Amino acid sequence: MDQLILTKPGKSTNCTIQLTGSKSESNRALILNALSKGKVDVKNLSSADDTVTLENVLKDGKSGSREDGKSESLIDLSPSLTEVNIGPAGTAMRFLTAYFAITGTEVVLTGTERMKLRPIGILVDALRKMGANIEYVEKDGFPPIKFSNEFYQTTNKVNIKGDISSQFITALLLVAPSLAKGLELTIEGELTSKPYVQMSLSMLKEAGINHQWNDSVISIAPQKFIESEITVEPDWSAASYWYSIAALSDESTINLPYLKENSLQGDSRISSIMESFGIDTKYTAEGLTLTKTLRTIKGDFFDLKDCPDLAQTIIVVSAALGHNSTFTGLETLKIKETDRIAALQNELAKIGVMLTEDNKHYHLDCSNLHFPERISIKTYEDHRMAMAFAPLALKINTLEIEEPQVVGKSYPAFWEDLKKAGFVVG
Repeated sequence: MDQLILTKPGKSTNCTIQLTGSKSESNRALILNALSKGKVDVKNLSSADDTVTLENVLKDGKSGSREDGKSESLIDLSPSLTEVNIGPAGTAMRFLTAYFAITGTEVVLTGTERMKLRPIGILVDALRKMGANIEYVEKDGFPPIKFSNEFYQTTNKVNIKGDISSQFITALLLVAPSLAKGLELTIEGELTSKPYVQMSLSMLKEAGINHQWNDSVISIAPQKFIESEITVEPDWSAASYWYSIAALSDESTINLPYLKENSLQGDSRISSIMESFGIDTKYTAEGLTLTKTLRTIKGDFFDLKDCPDLAQTIIVVSAALGHNSTFTGLETLKIKETDRIAALQNELAKIGVMLTEDNKHYHLDCSNLHFPERISIKTYEDHRMAMAFAPLALKINTLEIEEPQVVGKSYPAFWEDLKKAGFVVG
């Protein structure tokens, strides 16, 4: 499917939507399941393509780490399988890099052409310092990468910059209890996306793994996983698009079952952010309900360093409502599935809105906002571009979404769920 036509006959939205499990939680849980040799049971896995990809790679996992600091492969790859291609799955690339390194899995890990442009060097350097034998197959610092069939840990002390992808840090934390010497990770500078690191540590605790976090140092001793069960919460990132739909509707009441007020997911911050756009969140025993109020939009500065995956959603909502705003904390957006800053600039220009950069601050100028009868939105092979711009169908009579299948990466049911909310999808 190369193009999808989206319309919304009525401008009110009333529906109940059951969201898939969190991709972020699911991918962490899968690594814990593999490293624990099944002791950590996982319920309500995400149906996202990225999670399915990671699960398929890990499903043959067995064996475990040795007491002498060397490793046995946890994954029993077919002798003929010398390469694992994870496509566009960025989380899988980071997590498997640490997993393959410390489990002595002899394989080449690669992905799409875009994945080959996304840096992996910081994580590889940290693993090499601990004793991993990892080679670059094409370009230094980028996938594909090749792993040797053994790992002997030489040190447990690693430094890593805090303002890079939190997935590098999480990849190391997840494998830490399986290391013969454990891990003492020093985070240099300000930590970006801190809630994702906290999520990883909370899930490790659910699996029986303790840690210490003193100032900038996170320490995890060698430990055994316990028999445990992790139930994955629905995805707050997916919920963010329903907040956007509520904000752009004339009236809205949207029920999202099973979401928790005290969530591990950093993207649950969408509930407080969207208060600025007149969306009330009411928590119940069943989940939550979003309701649009007639409050005046408030707030014109948003720091998203703890939740950068919400950036496209919030920026598009602000633009569509004609609300000039400033955003910061977007440093990692340029190395995601696409350069998300450039993609936003290109597509917002189609409704007359400018997004400009000034020393890590990004400013929306909505003075020329207008809504054409019909526009076409490019998705740049990025699931979040498709879903962030889809709610514009509430403002534009005919909205074309190019390459709509990209939503499968995190929210495969998105277009079907839009139909439940009264959107016409064709």
